[in-house]
Amino acid sequence: MVSLNKITTKGKALYLAYDQGLEHGPEMEFNDFNVDPLYVIDIAKRGKYNGIVFQKGIAEKYNKEIKKSKIPLILKLNGRTKLVKGEPLSAQLATVKEAVSLGAKAVGFTIYLGSKYEEQMFEEFANIQREAHEKKLPVIAWIYPRGKAIKNDISRENLAYSARTALEIGADMAKIKYGGKKDDLKWAVKSGGRCKIVIAGGIKKSEKDFLNDVKDIMDSGVIGLAIGRNVWKSKDPLGITKKVKKIIWK
Repeated sequence: MVSLNKITTKGKALYLAYDQGLEHGPEMEFNDFNVDPLYVIDIAKRGKYNGIVFQKGIAEKYNKEIKKSKIPLILKLNGRTKLVKGEPLSAQLATVKEAVSLGAKAVGFTIYLGSKYEEQMFEEFANIQREAHEKKLPVIAWIYPRGKAIKNDISRENLAYSARTALEIGADMAKIKYGGKKDDLKWAVKSGGRCKIVIAGGIKKSEKDFLNDVKDIMDSGVIGLAIGRNVWKSKDPLGITKKVKKIIWK
């Protein structure tokens, strides 16, 4: 199995996610500060994150600053906008070869379970996983049940199915949602076997509610979180980072 040592600390991890610009749009997510990738890179550097998640364009245009920060780059290889309605498809936008040339320490790829395009995303993932492992790069699967066939994307069944799918297709790590029920997440972690699980930070919440979620999440057996909005939308990004890290590495 490919080593996760370059993107974990003592077997646990905290990643700063910043792929929301493509996925959700700047009007929905950004202000005058966090719209600038340099602002987020600085948070990652000063907060000593285990990795920072970017799409290809930001990874290319801000590559000097990313490398100078010494924070491992996790390159997202596919994506979509929120503008297209109907069955979701996250198209491949970058290659493993490009990830290596940009100095990435891992790659990420989204699969929408239950979408009518699931098969296409599986096929693309299989090729990416094969090539990435040849290069000794870990592969993180963003697994989100979505589409007309999905009635509740955070049900116990769908969380466990997400984690198990990541294990079965050869992902080294899965990023899944948290549905608010600790026992459901514990079952998902068991279902994921030796595929490590991290949880998406999700929508912006009050600090108290967010930190309570983090405690429950870590009690469920995951190795960490991939947080975006609850950090770089915070009035005190480094303060919230410190509190989250204290919970993860307690």
